[in-house]
Amino acid sequence: MQTTTLKIGTRGSPLALAQAQETRSRLMAAHALPETAFSIDVISTSGDRIQDRPLSEVGGKGLFTKEIEEALLSGRIDIAVHSSKDMATRLPEGLELSAFLEREDPRDAFVGRASASIEGLPLGATVGSSSLRRQAQVLRLRPDLKVVMFRGNVQTRLRKLDDGIADGTILALAGLNRLGMPHIATDVMSVEMFPPAPGQGAIAIETRSGDTRISELVAAIHHAPTGHALVCERAFLSALDGSCRMPLAGYAATDGDRLTFSGSVLSPDGTQYYHASGNGSAADAAEIGLAAAEKVRAQAGPRFFDDWG
Repeated sequence: MQTTTLKIGTRGSPLALAQAQETRSRLMAAHALPETAFSIDVISTSGDRIQDRPLSEVGGKGLFTKEIEEALLSGRIDIAVHSSKDMATRLPEGLELSAFLEREDPRDAFVGRASASIEGLPLGATVGSSSLRRQAQVLRLRPDLKVVMFRGNVQTRLRKLDDGIADGTILALAGLNRLGMPHIATDVMSVEMFPPAPGQGAIAIETRSGDTRISELVAAIHHAPTGHALVCERAFLSALDGSCRMPLAGYAATDGDRLTFSGSVLSPDGTQYYHASGNGSAADAAEIGLAAAEKVRAQAGPRFFDDWG
C-alpha cells in the first residue's frame, strides 16, 4: 500500500509535463491511487537553458537528463520521466530504466509554411531543426535545401517558424499527439522515407537501482513490446556510439514474439548513407540491434566513423 507521496521528476516544457502526467495517470489506474499520492517536481536541465548552440557542441543527450538524474540519485525524486530518445545509452551508476510506456506514433511530422511537404518546398528553401539526424535526412532528400538550427520546445519552434526564420520544421508526431496538436502537421512522413531516432515516441521511466518498492510500482505500467523495441534500438545506438555527434536512425517493431529492425547512419551533409535491417525473436532484441550495427559499421568502414563520429 502506497503511504508516502511518490515524487515524479521531469523537465518543465509542456510536452515533458504531459508525459509526466500520463505516467501519473497510468500509475493511479494501475494501483487505484488518488492524484494526491503523487507530486510532479519540475527540474530545469542544461539542455533547456542552453538554446544558442547545437547539443553536439555542448554535451549531447545528457544535457536533458543530468540534473534530473542527480535529483533521483539524491532522493529528491523517486522516479524520473524522460523522452526515451533523450536518454544516453550509458546511465549513471546506480540508475536504471525500469519501464517504458506504450509507444506513441514514432513518425516525424513536417510543419510547412512555404509547402505542405519537404518534396514540395521551393528550390533553396530553409528547414529548421536542432536534430543532426533530421538535418541530414532533409539534405539526403533535397540537397538544394538549407538547414538552420532550431532549438527550444515545440511552442518555441513554432514561433520561430511564424517569424519566418524557416519555411518549415520537423517535429515528432508523438509529441504533437500528446499536446493535442496533431492538426498542425502538414505532412506525416513514413518510417521508411524518414526513419525516426531510436526511442522516438516512447516514454522512459528511470529509477534507482535496488529500490524494490519503486521498481514494483512502475513494473505495473511497463509495456513489454515497447520495451523489446527499445532494447533493440538502444543496442544499435550504443554499438555505433550514438551521441548527438552522428546522424543516426533506428526503429524496431514487434508482432507477437517477433521483432523487426531497421537502422541507418548518415553523414551530416546527407551524401553518405548506410543501412541494415534484421529480424528474429523479441527475446533476442539486443542481439538483433547489435548485429545490424555491425553490418552498418562494415558497410561504412572505419574512416566514416573517424570522420563523423
